[in-house]
Amino acid sequence: MHIDRRTPDNTAILLIDYVTGFANLFGSQTIPENVNGAVALAKTALGYRVPLVVSLGPENDPRGGLYPELLDVLGDVPLVHRGGSFDAFDFPGFEAAVAATGMKHLVIAGLMTEGCILHTTMGALRRDYEVSVVVDATAGENRVIHDAAMLRMTQLGVTPVSWLSFASELQRSYENVETVGVYQDLQTHSPAFAMVQATMRAALPTFAR
Repeated sequence: MHIDRRTPDNTAILLIDYVTGFANLFGSQTIPENVNGAVALAKTALGYRVPLVVSLGPENDPRGGLYPELLDVLGDVPLVHRGGSFDAFDFPGFEAAVAATGMKHLVIAGLMTEGCILHTTMGALRRDYEVSVVVDATAGENRVIHDAAMLRMTQLGVTPVSWLSFASELQRSYENVETVGVYQDLQTHSPAFAMVQATMRAALPTFAR
Protein backbone atom coordinates (compact mmCIF):
# COMPACT_ATOMS: atom_id res chain seq x y z
CA MET A 1 0.00 0.00 0.00
CA HIS A 2 1.39 3.40 -1.01
CA ILE A 3 0.63 5.94 1.72
CA ASP A 4 3.26 8.60 1.03
CA ARG A 5 1.67 12.00 0.51
CA ARG A 6 1.95 13.00 -3.14
CA THR A 7 3.94 16.20 -3.48
CA PRO A 8 5.74 18.09 -6.26
CA ASP A 9 8.94 16.55 -4.85
CA ASN A 10 7.97 12.91 -5.41
CA THR A 11 5.32 12.93 -8.14
CA ALA A 12 5.08 13.46 -11.90
CA ILE A 13 1.93 13.75 -14.00
CA LEU A 14 1.69 11.86 -17.31
CA LEU A 15 -0.97 12.93 -19.81
CA ILE A 16 -1.47 10.26 -22.47
CA ASP A 17 -3.03 10.72 -25.91
CA TYR A 18 -5.65 13.41 -25.36
CA VAL A 19 -6.10 13.45 -29.13
CA THR A 20 -9.10 14.93 -30.95
CA GLY A 21 -9.49 11.83 -33.12
CA PHE A 22 -10.32 9.70 -30.09
CA ALA A 23 -13.32 11.84 -29.13
CA ASN A 24 -15.75 9.57 -31.00
CA LEU A 25 -14.28 6.39 -29.50
CA PHE A 26 -14.93 6.76 -25.79
CA GLY A 27 -18.26 6.61 -24.03
CA SER A 28 -17.47 6.14 -20.35
CA GLN A 29 -17.32 9.94 -20.05
CA THR A 30 -18.71 12.78 -22.11
CA ILE A 31 -16.27 14.75 -24.23
CA PRO A 32 -16.66 17.88 -22.05
CA GLU A 33 -15.96 15.83 -18.91
CA ASN A 34 -12.81 14.35 -20.40
CA VAL A 35 -11.55 17.68 -21.70
CA ASN A 36 -12.30 19.26 -18.32
CA GLY A 37 -10.28 16.61 -16.50
CA ALA A 38 -7.35 16.96 -18.88
CA VAL A 39 -7.27 20.73 -18.51
CA ALA A 40 -7.60 20.52 -14.72
CA LEU A 41 -4.64 18.14 -14.51
CA ALA A 42 -2.51 20.35 -16.74
CA LYS A 43 -3.35 23.34 -14.53
CA THR A 44 -2.50 21.24 -11.48
CA ALA A 45 0.91 20.38 -12.89
CA LEU A 46 1.74 23.94 -13.85
CA GLY A 47 0.23 25.59 -10.78
CA TYR A 48 1.90 23.30 -8.25
CA ARG A 49 5.07 22.85 -10.33
CA VAL A 50 4.64 19.11 -10.63
CA PRO A 51 6.81 17.63 -13.40
CA LEU A 52 4.68 16.96 -16.47
CA VAL A 53 5.12 14.58 -19.42
CA VAL A 54 2.63 14.89 -22.28
CA SER A 55 2.51 12.09 -24.86
CA LEU A 56 0.64 11.68 -28.13
CA GLY A 57 1.03 9.89 -31.45
CA PRO A 58 3.48 10.63 -34.25
CA GLU A 59 3.80 14.09 -35.72
CA ASN A 60 1.20 14.78 -38.42
CA ASP A 61 -0.93 11.98 -36.96
CA PRO A 62 -4.13 11.66 -39.06
CA ARG A 63 -6.07 11.18 -35.81
CA GLY A 64 -5.30 14.79 -34.98
CA GLY A 65 -3.44 16.67 -32.29
CA LEU A 66 -4.11 17.41 -28.65
CA TYR A 67 -7.37 18.94 -27.50
CA PRO A 68 -7.15 22.67 -28.30
CA GLU A 69 -8.29 23.52 -24.77
CA LEU A 70 -5.39 21.47 -23.39
CA LEU A 71 -2.86 23.04 -25.75
CA ASP A 72 -3.97 26.50 -24.61
CA VAL A 73 -3.07 25.60 -21.02
CA LEU A 74 0.17 23.77 -21.83
CA GLY A 75 1.77 26.65 -23.67
CA ASP A 76 5.39 25.74 -24.40
CA VAL A 77 5.40 22.44 -22.48
CA PRO A 78 7.26 19.92 -24.71
CA LEU A 79 5.19 17.18 -26.35
CA VAL A 80 6.54 13.64 -26.63
CA HIS A 81 5.54 12.14 -29.99
CA ARG A 82 5.70 8.36 -30.25
CA GLY A 83 4.77 5.43 -32.45
CA GLY A 84 1.96 2.92 -32.31
CA SER A 85 2.82 0.93 -29.19
CA PHE A 86 0.06 0.84 -26.57
CA ASP A 87 2.71 1.03 -23.84
CA ALA A 88 4.25 4.49 -24.11
CA PHE A 89 7.33 3.17 -22.29
CA ASP A 90 8.16 1.14 -25.40
CA PHE A 91 9.22 4.45 -26.96
CA PRO A 92 12.69 5.45 -25.67
CA GLY A 93 11.90 9.17 -25.79
CA PHE A 94 8.95 8.73 -23.46
CA GLU A 95 10.83 6.51 -21.04
CA ALA A 96 13.68 9.02 -20.94
CA ALA A 97 11.30 11.94 -20.34
CA VAL A 98 9.69 10.16 -17.38
CA ALA A 99 13.05 9.09 -15.95
CA ALA A 100 14.31 12.67 -16.26
CA THR A 101 11.65 13.85 -13.80
CA GLY A 102 13.37 11.83 -11.09
CA MET A 103 10.01 11.02 -9.50
CA LYS A 104 8.96 7.67 -8.05
CA HIS A 105 5.21 8.20 -8.17
CA LEU A 106 3.36 8.71 -11.44
CA VAL A 107 -0.14 10.13 -11.80
CA ILE A 108 -1.46 8.93 -15.16
CA ALA A 109 -4.52 10.01 -17.14
CA GLY A 110 -5.69 10.02 -20.75
CA LEU A 111 -7.07 7.80 -23.48
CA MET A 112 -8.07 5.01 -23.79
CA THR A 113 -8.44 3.25 -20.44
CA GLU A 114 -8.38 -0.26 -21.89
CA GLY A 115 -5.53 0.52 -24.30
CA CYS A 116 -2.70 2.97 -23.79
CA ILE A 117 -3.58 3.81 -20.18
CA LEU A 118 -3.67 0.17 -19.09
CA HIS A 119 -0.51 -0.83 -20.92
CA THR A 120 1.48 2.31 -20.06
CA THR A 121 0.52 1.82 -16.43
CA MET A 122 1.71 -1.78 -16.50
CA GLY A 123 4.92 -0.59 -18.18
CA ALA A 124 5.41 1.84 -15.29
CA LEU A 125 4.78 -0.89 -12.69
CA ARG A 126 7.35 -3.15 -14.38
CA ARG A 127 9.86 -0.31 -13.91
CA ASP A 128 9.01 -0.12 -10.19
CA TYR A 129 7.13 3.18 -10.31
CA GLU A 130 4.18 3.70 -7.99
CA VAL A 131 1.12 4.66 -10.03
CA SER A 132 -2.16 6.48 -9.54
CA VAL A 133 -4.71 6.67 -12.37
CA VAL A 134 -7.06 9.65 -12.51
CA VAL A 135 -10.41 7.96 -13.04
CA ASP A 136 -12.41 11.07 -13.97
CA ALA A 137 -9.86 12.30 -16.52
CA THR A 138 -9.51 8.90 -18.21
CA ALA A 139 -12.03 7.28 -20.54
CA GLY A 140 -12.69 3.99 -22.32
CA GLU A 141 -15.03 2.74 -25.02
CA ASN A 142 -17.86 2.33 -22.53
CA ARG A 143 -18.33 2.20 -18.77
CA VAL A 144 -18.03 -1.61 -18.53
CA ILE A 145 -14.75 -1.63 -20.44
CA HIS A 146 -13.38 1.33 -18.50
CA ASP A 147 -14.28 -0.28 -15.17
CA ALA A 148 -12.77 -3.64 -16.18
CA ALA A 149 -9.46 -1.97 -17.06
CA MET A 150 -9.50 0.02 -13.83
CA LEU A 151 -10.21 -3.16 -11.85
CA ARG A 152 -7.26 -4.92 -13.47
CA MET A 153 -4.98 -2.00 -12.61
CA THR A 154 -6.14 -1.70 -9.02
CA GLN A 155 -5.58 -5.43 -8.54
CA LEU A 156 -1.98 -4.77 -9.59
CA GLY A 157 -1.62 -2.11 -6.91
CA VAL A 158 -2.58 1.05 -8.79
CA THR A 159 -4.34 3.76 -6.77
CA PRO A 160 -7.49 5.27 -8.33
CA VAL A 161 -7.84 9.01 -7.69
CA SER A 162 -9.93 11.92 -8.95
CA TRP A 163 -8.28 15.06 -10.30
CA LEU A 164 -9.65 17.31 -7.54
CA SER A 165 -8.74 14.82 -4.82
CA PHE A 166 -5.19 14.76 -6.15
CA ALA A 167 -5.07 18.57 -6.18
CA SER A 168 -6.34 18.56 -2.59
CA GLU A 169 -3.49 16.26 -1.62
CA LEU A 170 -1.01 18.75 -3.09
CA GLN A 171 -2.73 21.76 -1.51
CA ARG A 172 -3.23 20.12 1.92
CA SER A 173 -4.88 23.19 3.47
CA TYR A 174 -6.53 26.48 2.58
CA GLU A 175 -3.94 27.96 4.91
CA ASN A 176 -1.21 27.25 2.33
CA VAL A 177 -1.68 30.73 0.93
CA GLU A 178 1.10 30.47 -1.66
CA THR A 179 -0.95 28.05 -3.75
CA VAL A 180 -4.52 28.55 -2.56
CA GLY A 181 -5.29 30.62 -5.66
CA VAL A 182 -4.26 27.65 -7.81
CA TYR A 183 -6.55 25.39 -5.82
CA GLN A 184 -9.50 27.75 -6.03
CA ASP A 185 -9.03 28.09 -9.78
CA LEU A 186 -9.07 24.29 -10.08
CA GLN A 187 -12.28 24.16 -8.07
CA THR A 188 -14.03 26.14 -10.81
CA HIS A 189 -13.68 23.00 -12.98
CA SER A 190 -16.02 21.23 -10.54
CA PRO A 191 -19.65 22.36 -10.83
CA ALA A 192 -20.33 21.74 -7.14
CA PHE A 193 -17.28 23.61 -5.88
CA ALA A 194 -17.86 26.40 -8.40
CA MET A 195 -21.29 26.92 -6.82
CA VAL A 196 -19.73 27.00 -3.35
CA GLN A 197 -17.26 29.64 -4.51
CA ALA A 198 -20.05 31.75 -5.99
CA THR A 199 -21.93 31.55 -2.69
CA MET A 200 -18.82 32.49 -0.73
CA ARG A 201 -18.10 35.50 -2.93
CA ALA A 202 -21.69 36.71 -2.55
CA ALA A 203 -21.55 36.39 1.23
CA LEU A 204 -17.97 37.59 1.71
CA PRO A 205 -16.84 40.31 -0.69
CA THR A 206 -13.25 39.80 0.46
CA PHE A 207 -13.31 36.09 -0.45
CA ALA A 208 -10.28 35.52 -2.66
CA ARG A 209 -10.36 33.34 -5.71
